[in-house]
Amino acid sequence: MTENVRTVLDAFDVLMQDHRELEALFLDFEHAKRTGANSASALAAACTELKIHDTLEAEILYTALAACSDETVKRLAEEAEAEHDTVLELLEKLEGSHKDERQRDAFFNRVVQLVKEHIRIEETQLFPRVKKLEGFDFAALDAALIKRQQELFGALPLSATA
Repeated sequence: MTENVRTVLDAFDVLMQDHRELEALFLDFEHAKRTGANSASALAAACTELKIHDTLEAEILYTALAACSDETVKRLAEEAEAEHDTVLELLEKLEGSHKDERQRDAFFNRVVQLVKEHIRIEETQLFPRVKKLEGFDFAALDAALIKRQQELFGALPLSATA
């Protein structure tokens, strides 16, 4: 018997793939620090991925949820947006501390903690609740998010995507 396998990604699949990519980049950074390898490339890749992911969620997902009638979804989305703002502020500080490796690492470790908690809340609370919304235009969300992701990755220099 052959199972039907869904091959088209939806917005939540894309965002969760981003989450797994971020977690892998965080591990790459930790591994580089443990082994004494150059951690700058892992850190730069994680920062780029975080900024792209922030843009996707802020421009597409949270904007779509702002008009939602479910107060819990709206609250979770607003809290998530505030977390994004905090992470972006830390990334600015991190990028400004490139000469001080200890300070840079401290900022990045704080970013990692915040992002891991943010991922946990999105995947266990926000996403499941959004998926149950009635009358929500999931097709429009999927199309907009996937289109924007392609635009963002297409705008990267080749060296940043390799």
